Amino acid sequence: MSPTNIFAPASTPADAIAELSMLVLGTTGAIFAVVCALLIYTLVRFRRTRDDGPEPAQVYGSNQVELAWTVVPMLIVVVLFLATARVITRVQNAGRPDGAIQVVAIGHQFWWEYRYPGLNVVTANELHVPVSDPAHETPTFITLLSADTDHSFWIPRLAGKTDLIPNRINGTWIEPTETGLYLGQCAQYCGTQHAKMLLRVYVDSAEDFNAWVSEQQQPANQDEKEAAGRRVFESTACLNCHAIAGTSGTGRFGPDLTHLMSRHTLASGAAENTPENLRFWIQNPDAVKPGSLMPAMKLNEAELDALVHYLETLR
Repeated sequence: MSPTNIFAPASTPADAIAELSMLVLGTTGAIFAVVCALLIYTLVRFRRTRDDGPEPAQVYGSNQVELAWTVVPMLIVVVLFLATARVITRVQNAGRPDGAIQVVAIGHQFWWEYRYPGLNVVTANELHVPVSDPAHETPTFITLLSADTDHSFWIPRLAGKTDLIPNRINGTWIEPTETGLYLGQCAQYCGTQHAKMLLRVYVDSAEDFNAWVSEQQQPANQDEKEAAGRRVFESTACLNCHAIAGTSGTGRFGPDLTHLMSRHTLASGAAENTPENLRFWIQNPDAVKPGSLMPAMKLNEAELDALVHYLETLR
């Protein structure tokens, strides 16, 4: 099964969109089949033969035929319009229950920032949400903001595409019914690395989600053995863009690194989060994501080793 298959919905709004898609495809497929059948019938029934007689009498206008090909398409369009309006209204005007999770998603070139206002959690690129139990519904409502240009938030199996527009607040919501990893993509061209601005949504059980939140709320590891790496972070341009709780780094231009190693990927899904890839990413970001706004830090080998060892402790 494709991880971005809209016909395998695993969330309430995605269910509604999939049902509408099947209605539209079924209706247009039936029209296509009827038109093809009529064309084939006409080609076979009225094909040229050797004993063709004179041209048959020509019909110049038929009120019944013109009425049929005007009214029937209008009725089809009206039905599809009403069905679409019903789904849009149902999805956009959904009420937010008391137990809903609230997330603020901010699109940056070219990564995602996630803030959980009620839980005091900040993370990047990998969104964690709880599965919604029918007996205890737990949808996740997502406020969508842009830090620079237009982006678009789209996880096909969980919800429809919603744009992030500068100076405008948009929103979407998901209500996953199955645990697992769901993939998505920024669906609005936003620059050179638009294709690598990937979305990863981890739908956890209630227990796993609570455990993840508890871990994310913990302060960053401040192991004195890694003090050298921390000094590299605090004495270079790293702290201008990145934040690590408990250090002087409070930057907002890049991802929060407080729990960097709890994430499975680097650079918004462009590479697996391993010490080797982390080192290469810091050393030469443009080789991983050409056009990335992260500069090469030009660290010497000792500084690079110390910084990577320090970042590896941030779990």
